[in-house]
Amino acid sequence: MLDPFDGGTHTVIMDGTKTARAIWNGRAWLEEIEADGPNGHWEGATLFVYNAKAGQWSQTYIDSDSGEVEAPTIGGFHDGKGELFGTTAYKGRTVLVRGVWSDITANAHRFEIAYSRDGGKTWATAFKADLTRLK
Repeated sequence: MLDPFDGGTHTVIMDGTKTARAIWNGRAWLEEIEADGPNGHWEGATLFVYNAKAGQWSQTYIDSDSGEVEAPTIGGFHDGKGELFGTTAYKGRTVLVRGVWSDITANAHRFEIAYSRDGGKTWATAFKADLTRLK
């Protein structure tokens, strides 16, 4: 969504591949993402790390173009749904960010990112991905 706070009517559709591999006996995952769309090729990586003491996962995204490492989102998975929360910069302003994993099956899931400017009272979807395992 190019305008999540203005109705989300301007979108860009991309098609790509996410490759994930477990590290540290499954206590962490490294994802590599590649996608193509009308604005060209995009690459990034995501590191997930499980904190056993806290019982929570952290997710850190790294953009390949800028090399910037985003602040992690932190949370957990319960009852077939995952929610991780943090902060991010959107158009020069710090906002809350929430990543949600849903419709999780052995071969597919949905991932969405939403932003909040009002402390989490309302959320504007900024990114949606429907992922299906290739055989």
